[in-house]
Amino acid sequence: MSANERAELLLRVLCDVVPPEADAAYLFAQTEPNQQSVFQAARSLLHRKAVGRIWISDCTTKSGYIGATACREAMVRAGVPDEVIEEVPTEPTDILHTKIEAQAIVRFATIRGCRRLIVTSAPFHQERAFMAAVTAAMHDDPDLMIYSVPGRAQPWDEVVTHSQGTLRGTRAELIESERQRIETYAAQGDLACRADVLAYLRRRDDRKRRR
Repeated sequence: MSANERAELLLRVLCDVVPPEADAAYLFAQTEPNQQSVFQAARSLLHRKAVGRIWISDCTTKSGYIGATACREAMVRAGVPDEVIEEVPTEPTDILHTKIEAQAIVRFATIRGCRRLIVTSAPFHQERAFMAAVTAAMHDDPDLMIYSVPGRAQPWDEVVTHSQGTLRGTRAELIESERQRIETYAAQGDLACRADVLAYLRRRDDRKRRR
């Protein structure tokens, strides 16, 4: 993949053009220091009427995630109405990670008949989260259109936890660890390569133009 294509993919993930109205937005599970990022993105999407439903994992407290009950309460305090929050079945699982979440949301979207789904994570994690969702969609529901809306930016020099609560560093430092994970998981076959994800984006937008 050329440097220009890598840049194109990253920019399209961070600056995606979302439809006027999607079926739902899924907030990837965050450690507590990063959760306000996705909560604020959810508020913005609701305010713009881009979605009417906000999805979160139904997991209990694990892997750095505060758990569905506490997450719902925190979202309500952040201004997200309780009635729009819906929990995606993810349990039973011993751990919670990006691939598990991505597979769960695609299954849930397929069952619900959703065709347009927004995914949101902390900005430093957004590329991998989007790639994981696209990987799951290409495998299980190729007609599902995944859109990317990163969470609200937070201070890059703040030290936070990430990656199931086991990784610690500034948000700026976590960018490199995310890049390494993308390379590793793609090489293992657990994540679609960047070229395939970019091709998915181009097909998705071509389908929109033809409608």
